[in-house]
Amino acid sequence: MTHPTSRAEATRAAWKTVLETYHEDRETPETADYWSAKDTWSADRTRAVQDEKIAAVAPFLYENSAFYRRRFDRLGVAPTDITSVETMVANWPVVTKYEMMEDATAHPPYGTYTTCDQAEWSDRGWMLFSSSGSTGVPRVFRYTHFDRKFWEQANARALYSGGLRKGDSALPMVGFGPHVFAWGVQYTLAKMGLPVIPGGGMDGAARASLIERFNPSVLVCTPSYLLYLGRTMQDMGKDPAQTSVRWLVTGGEPFSGVSGTLERIQDLWGAKSVEFYGCTEASPHCGGYSCPEYQEGDEPFIHLMEDIQVWETVDPNTLTPVAEGARGLTVCTNLNSESSAQLRFLVGDYTRLSHAPCACGRNHVRAMGCMTGRSDDLINLRGIKFFPVQIEEAVRAVPGTGDEFQIRLATMADGLDVMTVVVEHTEAGIADRVAREIRSRCEVRCTVEVAAPNSLPKSEMKARRVFDQREK
Repeated sequence: MTHPTSRAEATRAAWKTVLETYHEDRETPETADYWSAKDTWSADRTRAVQDEKIAAVAPFLYENSAFYRRRFDRLGVAPTDITSVETMVANWPVVTKYEMMEDATAHPPYGTYTTCDQAEWSDRGWMLFSSSGSTGVPRVFRYTHFDRKFWEQANARALYSGGLRKGDSALPMVGFGPHVFAWGVQYTLAKMGLPVIPGGGMDGAARASLIERFNPSVLVCTPSYLLYLGRTMQDMGKDPAQTSVRWLVTGGEPFSGVSGTLERIQDLWGAKSVEFYGCTEASPHCGGYSCPEYQEGDEPFIHLMEDIQVWETVDPNTLTPVAEGARGLTVCTNLNSESSAQLRFLVGDYTRLSHAPCACGRNHVRAMGCMTGRSDDLINLRGIKFFPVQIEEAVRAVPGTGDEFQIRLATMADGLDVMTVVVEHTEAGIADRVAREIRSRCEVRCTVEVAAPNSLPKSEMKARRVFDQREK
């Protein structure tokens, strides 16, 4: 048996030991209702595990990530000052993606914010993932096979909670680029023993043919692609709601909390959607997930896994915690990774947290209303601030509008910033009604242009709907 020869190795070994203590290598569910009994842990037990993990991960990050070491030293905080959720919140300001972008720029191509260096990557490297880069320099993350097995179990808990069972088969319809959502689902389906029908590199007609020929019960893709594929099938004379599809595993875009979009997708397919929420930086496996009750109340919600992550909401201006039930930005502390453990990373999606009991029996905190817009997506037009999802809700509220739309921002010759929203519809006269819906939700006047149905571009991965050409 080899013994650690440095503080970096010793803290890594200690952190991995804690992770292994709570790891379950399951290929079948623990009970008929839960993949793991961790879903039903009491709040006290969950908090005790969070505290144990935080006490081990703080020195690990200090000794193995130059980014974290510099931040600890700059703040005058010692790893021993962070031994619990309470002390972490008190002593550790949230980490923003802009800090990571600066680090990635100064230390290309990987930055120093993860703890997977070349030695770990060469020894047990699994896969490299990257943020979208929509708000600056892409952040690159290398993960190990040690990480993979933790991903598999977190994702299995989520997919089982959403309804997937033995006997289901899945058709992933993604490009399998460097994005975490699809890869995480792919590996987890294998762990759960569910067969997969590869659907990459095909157009809509070919994928529709796969559904008709092989009868998958599960589709895996983005919400926008579900709408596109369903309309493609209708153009082919086929009814998506009459296919074998029962579950829609979706990620990459907010939709459950967008009024009109969830209903449109489920009505089109006659199937139930399953939310798969996370982010590349701090929640690379599934952090937010659906349960059997998530659409049964006045508003949809998702659970957030608390035994492997700490979830908070903070004020968008001060980045200080808000009271439970108040709207704020999501912050995630990832306690489930060798390569990308993170302390208080600002994911930046708006939601409201609730620890009220859920009828499904899962005790993990719920994000009420799901996620309703990432702070990075906020549009400021002539001093009026709103999110693209608000425009989406307005478009969905008008009967007959197509599934795609565009938001175009430009600066007039006189310096005035203006917005044009392009929608699909058979009637040009619908523009005034869409404009009124937008004004009622966003308090902003805009021009609405009406394009022919199915004329706006579709995307297999995240849909691009905002085109900002304003003079900066």
